[in-house]
Amino acid sequence: MAETLRDAISNKDICHREPDFDALLGSIENKLISLFQIRNRARYRAVVITGSGTAANEAILSSVVGKGAILILSNGEFGGRLHKTSNIHNKRTHLIEVPWGTPFDLNQIELYLAAHQIDVIAMVHHETCSGMLNPLAQIGALAKANGALFVVDGVSSVGAEVIDMEACNIAFVSSSSSKAIGSYPGLSFVVGRKKYFKQLKHHAAKTTYLNLATFYAFLKDHGQTPNTPAVPLFFALEQALADILREGVIKRYARIKARAELLRVGMRRLNLEFLIDEADMCSILTTVLVPPSISVRNLRARLREKSIIVYEGKGCFAGKVFQVGNIGELSDYDIRFFLTALKDVLLTLQAEAAELVSPVKSKAGRLVMLPTPDRFPAKVVS
Repeated sequence: MAETLRDAISNKDICHREPDFDALLGSIENKLISLFQIRNRARYRAVVITGSGTAANEAILSSVVGKGAILILSNGEFGGRLHKTSNIHNKRTHLIEVPWGTPFDLNQIELYLAAHQIDVIAMVHHETCSGMLNPLAQIGALAKANGALFVVDGVSSVGAEVIDMEACNIAFVSSSSSKAIGSYPGLSFVVGRKKYFKQLKHHAAKTTYLNLATFYAFLKDHGQTPNTPAVPLFFALEQALADILREGVIKRYARIKARAELLRVGMRRLNLEFLIDEADMCSILTTVLVPPSISVRNLRARLREKSIIVYEGKGCFAGKVFQVGNIGELSDYDIRFFLTALKDVLLTLQAEAAELVSPVKSKAGRLVMLPTPDRFPAKVVS
């Protein structure tokens, strides 16, 4: 965590119903509009919610659909979470689901939209279960051609990836204070077109705390939040956004991408393979196939001994991959230190595994080859 944020979260106490907080919230909103590099600034607003990124997603899914139909596009864990959330709030929830880590088939989506009346399309931008970055421009164009609103879960991509809301026809995008923005967890936000915020009042409220229409009304009429906010986290978020804008948004994206490339080049030199094509990867996370004979649990434990944290895969990827992030207060030196440590741990674990291997022989002295299951069993998606 940056020292500037540690100082900011310890800022003076202010009342959330006084002008001091109004000014703080207004500063955050202006900085969020700048982060997205929105050209027609007057057409967009940003509301901030005390709650994680899931809160922002639920606010969108429970508020923008009304009695209409929503199509969820899912190719990972968080697309599945969008679908689960939408099912709670929207009776007319549709789903196109493909296996985790698989790119969407744009022709399939286009045919589905031609055959069904869809009012809203929702998609995760960066699926962290695989590290895949899903296409905004192409899906946004399909939504526009079919008269549907396009809403995006940008929880783990905002602050690290280019998200052109205007060019990609995005009505609303969610994100959180942590992840790529780098502040403390506990806040989320929704950035959207003002005209779509105004339309929310025509939908019956499905929640109390997460009613997006209420957040917009309080922002527009009072410059405040409808519920008691976690004020120290607002100070920290404002500082994190200021730090990003001081560096420069494009410069920041380039720096993050360069460090991802440094990381991936180093892992390729260790003969490691990645789960998905590099062209489909995000800039902040790399998902790596576990080498034969090595346990992810042992790999994580040995790296932890060197004060390095990597993550194990989830769901269908459990035990098969590990994930390495490159956001936060990292330097090129930190990445090179990680690569050296990873090389040492891999060599040690492979040597230990080799010592445990002994051939299995039959009575006749012939070698018996034990059957090995497929590395990635086929997944059937109904």
